[in-house]
Amino acid sequence: MVRLATRDLGVQSAIAKGALRPKSRFGAGLELLSEGIAQVYFKEARELHTLGAFDVLDLRRDLARDLGRFAGAAALAEVMLKMAPAAPLPAAYDSFVTALDALVRAAPYETDAVAARGLWLLLGTLGFAPSLRACVRDGTSIDPQTPDGVPFSAADGGVFCPACVSAERSTRLPPQDYRDLLALNDPAAGLPVLDPPHAAAHRRLAARFVRHHLGEAGPHNALDFWERRAWAPPPAVAS
Repeated sequence: MVRLATRDLGVQSAIAKGALRPKSRFGAGLELLSEGIAQVYFKEARELHTLGAFDVLDLRRDLARDLGRFAGAAALAEVMLKMAPAAPLPAAYDSFVTALDALVRAAPYETDAVAARGLWLLLGTLGFAPSLRACVRDGTSIDPQTPDGVPFSAADGGVFCPACVSAERSTRLPPQDYRDLLALNDPAAGLPVLDPPHAAAHRRLAARFVRHHLGEAGPHNALDFWERRAWAPPPAVAS
């Protein structure tokens, strides 16, 4: 059984009969994160369809060049497959594959920022864009150059102005982190350069936002792996 993120039908499940046989007609087409043209025998009243053929366009094997790149792609795929509807939503599909292609091209030091940007933009196309330039409570504009930082709440879906801030429900973003978050949510902005501590902070913020809005979709194994960078050894500490 395969899960397909499609442009025309949204996210669908299908049976790929014989896919595990040595001479399967699907060949390598059903590798994780591959893209192609699927022939699906679709019946609207069913949740499980039949995959007749899959013609590969791009295997994206370069996503496996390093674990950071692959972890970001897997987190994106998990969000897409769990949050996208089983109905046409071309913008979400386009956002997803654009993010995967950006990860293929990214330099190793850029992969965290590229994956975080892809995740935020995908959330936006799925209807979960955070409110970053105006208070999520009363709509007051937020100055990007504010010297005191900005309170952000995953539960409320964005930033607070000073009059609405709730210490129990928010995390204060330092000024540069706030500006970086604005850039990560703007495809036209330059990609921020994140050192390891700041990259970790942005992974945690994005993951916390996803977990809140995807709380009933079960475990988020790929998102957890990407957030914690579980493949990287902990930094050495002198005693």
